[in-house]
Amino acid sequence: MATIRKRGDSYQIRVSVGYDTRGNHKEQAMTWKPPAELTERQVKKELNRLAVMFEENCLCGFRTSAIKFEDLAEEWFAEYAELNLRHTTLITMRKLTKRVYPALGHLKMDKISLRQIQAFINSLAKDGTNLSTGKPLAPKTIRHYLGLISDVFNYAVKMGIVSNNPCSKVTIPKGEVREKQIYSQEEMEDLLSKMDGEPLKYKAFFYLMAYTGFRRGEMLGLEWKDVDFENGIISVRRTSNQTADRGIYTDTTKTRRSQRTLKISPYIMDILRELKAEQDEDALRFGNKWVETDRLFTQDNGEAQHPNTTYTWLKRFCKRENLPFYGLHSFRHFAASSLISAGLDVTTVSGALGHSNSTTTLNVYSHQFQTAQARVCEAMDGAFGFLKKKHGA
Repeated sequence: MATIRKRGDSYQIRVSVGYDTRGNHKEQAMTWKPPAELTERQVKKELNRLAVMFEENCLCGFRTSAIKFEDLAEEWFAEYAELNLRHTTLITMRKLTKRVYPALGHLKMDKISLRQIQAFINSLAKDGTNLSTGKPLAPKTIRHYLGLISDVFNYAVKMGIVSNNPCSKVTIPKGEVREKQIYSQEEMEDLLSKMDGEPLKYKAFFYLMAYTGFRRGEMLGLEWKDVDFENGIISVRRTSNQTADRGIYTDTTKTRRSQRTLKISPYIMDILRELKAEQDEDALRFGNKWVETDRLFTQDNGEAQHPNTTYTWLKRFCKRENLPFYGLHSFRHFAASSLISAGLDVTTVSGALGHSNSTTTLNVYSHQFQTAQARVCEAMDGAFGFLKKKHGA
């Protein structure tokens, strides 16, 4: 709080701005001499107004020079991230701080330079490894680290702590581009055909995932009310996720465009009918121990299925059947690749996959679109074969 002292015909306003790194108390002061024509009441009113303004300016200026990255990042988490981000995103951002804080957390916001941030990003590309797998960090993961730093700086700009965000000039090293592992048509046909004798809930899960390209969370969030058997359509309206602190919980879709409705093959709809009948029988068998969730894919007692269940089952199934195992997301890649190979435009493919915009689809599947375009060229060359005959080629 500002203190005011009268000194002769002027006033001194002093504001405490905390302590420096050596523990010394710091203050800032200003002097104001009121115009002679002001009344005593007017002087008091103006003096109080100046004291408030001076205190705000002093504290803001001190905060700008003193607040450290980690302190402001924690403020950003509390004031923005926890209020606006999806819980899974928030958990991911928290994990990123394990590397960001040791590198930048102790530095004052107005002292962090572009070179320091670039050096940290370069170190991730050169020596950084995935904490779970031990493999080198992918450029996409490194981009997430830069995104967290940039979000904190954007918050700092908004709060008037710094004037600009240096992250906009940071370059992500290209690194090694890993080609997506996608099941070929023959591999997927072989894999799905060998599921005929397997538990129905797994057969239904992987047939539907390969056909629609739904994300794992979207698959596990499907409820029977989302399935229109009469018209053969399924709607994505929610997701099912799991974190250590909350367990399994229902969440919104990744983006608004992720909420979508797709027409489904009659063959797959028949598999889902079988699954519904089997689930109804299980409910009767479990009686009052059955947990009603309305989910398509559940545990034996009806509870929502854990996200890792299908991954673990598929890995064991592929090993037993001597099949390639590319993970769950490869089913989404297969669906996207199939749509692109069929000649569908990027907007249609983007809508089917539930991407936030078509640019995302192009960025993720640029190679597939290029391959499809090459096949178009080959087809047109074949169609214009008469030109070669005409010119004697």
